[in-house]
Amino acid sequence: MRGLTASDDSGNGDDDRGGRSDGGGRGATGRRGRALTGWAAGTTTLVGLAAFGLLIVGCSTGGTGTRDEGPAGTQPVAQATPSAVPPSSATKPTPRIDPVALLKQDPKVSERVRTDLKPCSGSDYPVDTSYGTLTGGPSADVVVNVMTCADSVGVGTYVYHRRGDGTYENVFTAEQPAVYGTIDRGDLVVTAQVYEKKDSVAYPSGEEVIIYRWADNRFIEHDRVHNDFNRAVANGEAGLPAPAEPTGN
Repeated sequence: MRGLTASDDSGNGDDDRGGRSDGGGRGATGRRGRALTGWAAGTTTLVGLAAFGLLIVGCSTGGTGTRDEGPAGTQPVAQATPSAVPPSSATKPTPRIDPVALLKQDPKVSERVRTDLKPCSGSDYPVDTSYGTLTGGPSADVVVNVMTCADSVGVGTYVYHRRGDGTYENVFTAEQPAVYGTIDRGDLVVTAQVYEKKDSVAYPSGEEVIIYRWADNRFIEHDRVHNDFNRAVANGEAGLPAPAEPTGN
């Protein structure tokens, strides 16, 4: 049996121990080699499968890589639409008038004012015109002030209300020296200079400021303020105090 075993493994007498050594050496090494070879083959297979899977994913996403998010999503952009708000009466253009023609045709204007109303130079009349809301109507009211050419002193203030047919009605008249009317936040403010006997036109003694408001289809006095002016300062009689002289040490 030993000879059969020895002759079966190798061709010399020393091969009995060598055969046993080979069985524990080369045989074990062969088994480990086969095991490593199988593991390496299995690892190679897994790596190949993983690469193949990544290739499949890359192809399924359009060929731009392993992750292809595609173009950025488009969201509807909100656009502001201007609201259709009907224009109010304040935004409508105010019709302009010819104040000189209106005054000369108005029977409530005194004959003296109409006669003296002449151009100061060329075609420029001494007339100021203001447009604004005073009577609460759909159209702007008109305040006309007439002055003198020489010193621009007011001689008459008139308020006209525009009727529905486009004509104008005189609803206020103030004719006195140094009078002037303005529109202040829906109120009619009339300022009149107050003169005493020795006062010059340029330096009145004071003034009356009267505020009128529209009620019951007419202007009603709402408030009145009286201001007294310092005549000495106005006439230039009182000057500034002289500078103090330096005192000695």
